[in-house]
Amino acid sequence: MPGLIEYELAGMDVADVRFAISPLNELTLSLRTFRDPGRYPVHLPWLRRTEQVRSTLDVPLLRALTNDDMWTPDYLSPRPHAPLTRIDDEFAALARVPVERVLHDLHAIHPRLPEPLRGADPSARILDALRDYWRTCFAPWWPRMRAVLQADVVHRGQVISAHGLAAMFADLNERVQLKDGVVSMRLISDSHYRRATSGEGLTLVPTLFSRAPTTPISPAEPPLVMYATRGVGTLWQTESRPSPAVLTDLLGATRAGLLAMLETPASSTELAGRLGITTSAVNQHLRTLRAAGLLASARHGRSVLYLRSELGDALITGSGPSAADVAC
Repeated sequence: MPGLIEYELAGMDVADVRFAISPLNELTLSLRTFRDPGRYPVHLPWLRRTEQVRSTLDVPLLRALTNDDMWTPDYLSPRPHAPLTRIDDEFAALARVPVERVLHDLHAIHPRLPEPLRGADPSARILDALRDYWRTCFAPWWPRMRAVLQADVVHRGQVISAHGLAAMFADLNERVQLKDGVVSMRLISDSHYRRATSGEGLTLVPTLFSRAPTTPISPAEPPLVMYATRGVGTLWQTESRPSPAVLTDLLGATRAGLLAMLETPASSTELAGRLGITTSAVNQHLRTLRAAGLLASARHGRSVLYLRSELGDALITGSGPSAADVAC
């Protein structure tokens, strides 16, 4: 029987509804791709690009953090308390979750725990695995992910301004509606509960890794709705082509070549081998490109991985802002 979750808004006031972006929620929900990547074809380019580094992770444990119904433990999807929550703050909060709560939420999705989750206290192992996963597979791409999520929040605000709160909820998904002060969601799971948002409000969190609205399994959790963001289909689209002559003239042949290579993350050692120059020379070029905002970087063990930023993508694809846009 399909589930039904209902949140009674304290009033029809827009102030009772807020939007937030949570990197931890994205990290957690993305674990669904470990179990069934074919269900998320839009993310296959990202999965291919991260295949090598994923092999260094604790994949059995990460895969165990979802079940066959694609549920994840509630404690790994906390309600974000700020529009732009930092992953370090969320990891710090995760480290403070009592072991009793961790085990309760794990058993909620696995009546019999899979072997990787067994033990008196798996909390530390789970946190370490998630930190490694973030560092290798998320951090290099997070600016791009965040931009899509932020664009969705801006769009929802415009819908509220132009058409009202009910229209915004209807625009989230056909399973969601606001009627007579109650936000109702029809779910695939068999969860059923109704609770008021008084004193807490309702937080709406866009996500790149869900096709249908998602809520906490337990009614004891703060009111939260995670919904599929708009524009996810554009997330991994690229129009990369060889560096044009004008880019070589601007940056120099070596830096233009590095920028063209860094569609996927790579270390300075790897890049030096591919270019046939010294690692110290590569590092000098990478520092310059990063200082110009053309690269993002993230540490992976003892290495630093580099990846083109959105500005770097724009230069390579020739779709950067016009001079008029820059002047504004």
